[in-house]
Amino acid sequence: MYVPRRYEEKDADKVHAFIKENSFAILVSVKDGLPIGTHIPLQLEKNAAGADVLVGHISRGNEQKYTIADGAKVLAIFYGPHAYVSPRWYTKMQVPTWNYIAVHVYGTVRIVEGEELRAALTRLIDTYEQHMPRPVTIGEIPEKTVSDDMRGIVGFEISMDDVQAAYKLSQNRDEQSYHQVIEELGKGDETARAVAEEMKGRKPE
Repeated sequence: MYVPRRYEEKDADKVHAFIKENSFAILVSVKDGLPIGTHIPLQLEKNAAGADVLVGHISRGNEQKYTIADGAKVLAIFYGPHAYVSPRWYTKMQVPTWNYIAVHVYGTVRIVEGEELRAALTRLIDTYEQHMPRPVTIGEIPEKTVSDDMRGIVGFEISMDDVQAAYKLSQNRDEQSYHQVIEELGKGDETARAVAEEMKGRKPE
């Protein structure tokens, strides 16, 4: 991903928090020379060696399964709030642009099966059920249903070989313009307001 230096986020804790908060990602691989992608949740976890990994699965009915094998190289794209920025929000007229946050993770696949896959599914369910009024556990789901589901998916773990984080948030503008962009985005929809919140506490470079 093209990331100008002024937009690059190097704080690993901040990037990891972003991945966890925006875990519904796009998994990209290459099949027959063409890119292929699937929208899936990817869990940021630690493996047995203490390294950061992404854990997920895809359906066996998905043709992308042919690209998901031990040693395969993949790209996971995590995206957050984004918003259009009007030239009228600057102290000096400029071209319009788009503010956004995106993280690309390049990694290597390791296939996960059996009890390891079941444990991964358990953690996935627990993560997203924990805020529900009546959280469901995997133990409440009929065993045949869980077993059938496991036969119908390909589980995997992705090493995080290279992480590229772009936080394009008007850092290249003068201070007055920067704060005017925050003010105007704050008048927008929920996504625009989320960008404004990300900009608060930062300063133009």
